[in-house]
Amino acid sequence: MINSLEKLEIVKDRGESAQILGACRRRLRRRGIPPAKIRKDGEAAPLKTAKEPGEKHRFEPHFNFGGRKIFNHMDFKHILSTQQFLNKKVLVDIFRRADKFEKADRQGKIPKLLQNKILSCVFYEPSTRTRFSFESAMLKLGGQVISTESAGHFSSAIKGETLEDSIKIISGYSDMIVLRHNEHGAAERATKVSPVPIINAGDGDGEHPTQALLDLYTIQKELGSIDNLKIGMVGDLLYGRTIHSLIYLLSISHNVEIFLVAPQELKLPAKYKSFLNSRKIKFSESDNLESILPKIDVLYMTRIQKERFSSARLYERVKNSFVLNKKLLDKLNKRAVIMHPLPRVNEISREVDDDKRAAYFRQARNGLYIRMALLNLLF
Repeated sequence: MINSLEKLEIVKDRGESAQILGACRRRLRRRGIPPAKIRKDGEAAPLKTAKEPGEKHRFEPHFNFGGRKIFNHMDFKHILSTQQFLNKKVLVDIFRRADKFEKADRQGKIPKLLQNKILSCVFYEPSTRTRFSFESAMLKLGGQVISTESAGHFSSAIKGETLEDSIKIISGYSDMIVLRHNEHGAAERATKVSPVPIINAGDGDGEHPTQALLDLYTIQKELGSIDNLKIGMVGDLLYGRTIHSLIYLLSISHNVEIFLVAPQELKLPAKYKSFLNSRKIKFSESDNLESILPKIDVLYMTRIQKERFSSARLYERVKNSFVLNKKLLDKLNKRAVIMHPLPRVNEISREVDDDKRAAYFRQARNGLYIRMALLNLLF
């Protein structure tokens, strides 16, 4: 039985399908693949490898052109926003690749698909999960990494070099750039001057698209569906770029209801609520965490971000607005999943970690395989 994410729309325009198929076959022939090796669906036949005893379908150390065909058809070069991914065919392809990479990693058989490629990780803000998972993903795929963290202090930015000039230089040393910046829109600015792909790893209070992709992937893995869900988003909804990206991505789901729980000072910006209304997604706002716990399937907690506040007094007033502890945990739906983009401060008590519903460390692990899939697709 196919899951909800795989219930794709059937292409009705056969003329368009034939054009895409023909283009795929021509591209494969240009790559030197003989016609006999091109399947009827326009993809290259996978390499044949011997099966291990007791294994029905061994992971093939070769990815055919199916996913890249989908990406090329959507004209992907950079990853800036989850609004680029509002297509279930693309998400199915990314999630399947992530599954394959996870299986290959367990078996110690990850194909070195990115040999002789260099990834630059340029982080103007601190990072643990995003930076390390991208670097690990690149290394596992056989590529190399050059990186800087706190680039505002440990690069020529401290001498006054502009972001645009830095990107022009770095793009000459690498084949792709993962960029985190404290300014909203910085990643888009970088694309204007970069000849190599840019991946937005967080731009101020804007978006964090690869985080949202791994979040949706985690929901799919934990609950088996991204449809018919009630999702509670809790904490800093004003500055929370992971929330902003996930809201866009959830618009492809069917029958989703969102509960927005935040202090008055940190409510979701109007443009995201307008987006939800335009997609006819039901949502409500409150400042009461306890009231939503029995009825939600996903509890998505976020940190109150001290670094986004201009007033220390305001931060002190709201920093402990919502804390998930053992008492509240007992009220949470028994089949729910608890997520958090991390890092946490005190919004989830350590006593929650041992609960089987706590998925935030599994969620972080999923980020490695999603980012491997994205690197594979963009290169």
